[in-house]
Amino acid sequence: MKTYRSDPAAIGRLVEPDRVHRDLYLSEELFALEQERLFARAWIFVGHASQAPQPGDYLTVAIAGRPLILVRHQDGALHVLMNRCAHKGTMIVTDRAGNVGRAFRCPYHSWAYRTDGTLLAVPNPAGYEGTGMAGCETGRGLARVASAARRGFVFARLADDGPSFEDYFGPALAALDLAADRSPAGELEIAGAPLRSVIGCNWKVYLENVNDALHANVTHESAAIAAEAAWRGRGGGTPVPTALEQLLPFGSGTDFMEKMGGRVFANGHSYLGTSQSIHSGYAALPEYDAAMIAAYGEARAREILAWAPQNMILYPSVALKASPQTMRVIRPLGPDRTLVEAWAFRAKGAPAALLERTQLYNRMVFSPMSMVAHDDVHVFEAIQRGLNASGNEWVSLHRDFARAELGAAPFDSSGLNEVLMRNQFRAWAALMAAPEVH
Repeated sequence: MKTYRSDPAAIGRLVEPDRVHRDLYLSEELFALEQERLFARAWIFVGHASQAPQPGDYLTVAIAGRPLILVRHQDGALHVLMNRCAHKGTMIVTDRAGNVGRAFRCPYHSWAYRTDGTLLAVPNPAGYEGTGMAGCETGRGLARVASAARRGFVFARLADDGPSFEDYFGPALAALDLAADRSPAGELEIAGAPLRSVIGCNWKVYLENVNDALHANVTHESAAIAAEAAWRGRGGGTPVPTALEQLLPFGSGTDFMEKMGGRVFANGHSYLGTSQSIHSGYAALPEYDAAMIAAYGEARAREILAWAPQNMILYPSVALKASPQTMRVIRPLGPDRTLVEAWAFRAKGAPAALLERTQLYNRMVFSPMSMVAHDDVHVFEAIQRGLNASGNEWVSLHRDFARAELGAAPFDSSGLNEVLMRNQFRAWAALMAAPEVH
């Protein structure tokens, strides 16, 4: 029986200019190939520098099934290492985060490694004299992974070959600059643990929805109606409570969503909300504005604060909001299971009210118990089940399709143009065309 692994051309046929085949969401084999190809060659978010501020601080994460460690070395540099002892393969650390001091020590046989991964010591060293251990992979210590950082955001590329960090993200890296520039100090730090949710859908269902402006006033109609009912009759100069300020825009009409604007970049990256977004109308925080003006000057501060895109995607792992300062990280677990982490950032030098607004948004919109996320989760999981239906094996991405868009990134579009989604699948096809990485 022919499979996608033995017939690479069949993978390309799954992505047409204006639609994609349902196997992208359902196939166990394609999911395995994604781990070997797409998630190995793309630059994937690992963690934030603020999570490992001191030498010896580390955090662990899995990318494409590979266990990794992000660790701060004694010289202050950050390294990404394979979480696998070079001796027998035991994971060196199993906690989510911690501090190892000056060295990692394997819990199985006590092999020790410096925090840059180099081999420090082995028990009973005389037993290795005259053997080939020192000259092979084992003697080199923990395997290093290509990594790069921008404004504190750390990414890794598992494959030895592939595009550089700058070439892969290109002008889309401005998303990280925009987020960090919203701090008067120019720096962000992670504020607490993320909200973690496992959703019963393929990761691409979730990520394409991040660019779907049309669904907001349909799927989240009940949240918008509740917010409008709670606010009705207030007016008269009464300040809008933060919770309602964040929920009311979900009821914005189709015309508003179309005028939001979008921008696509090569390799699947995109911005939604280049002209306006549901975050554009938040009330000013005078203390925050004053801190920004003191840091950047009035003209630059106003420029930074005026641009509040809906979502900025660094494909395939990050969906970032500069206002509020939140980030979702997508971690695929299976063809029908996705871990989503919703992170909140503290802008250094900003008043506490800014972080409170961010954390409230995270709880109200991204928590699975929220007024908003349970709508999305219901739809995502219904999509995953519905794609098994007979009679139509394709998923439509036809809205506003034009042949001129093929190969034209970067370019701008309306907020309702499904090109932001089509762009993701073209990147998927390109990355999947490459042979697997072992």
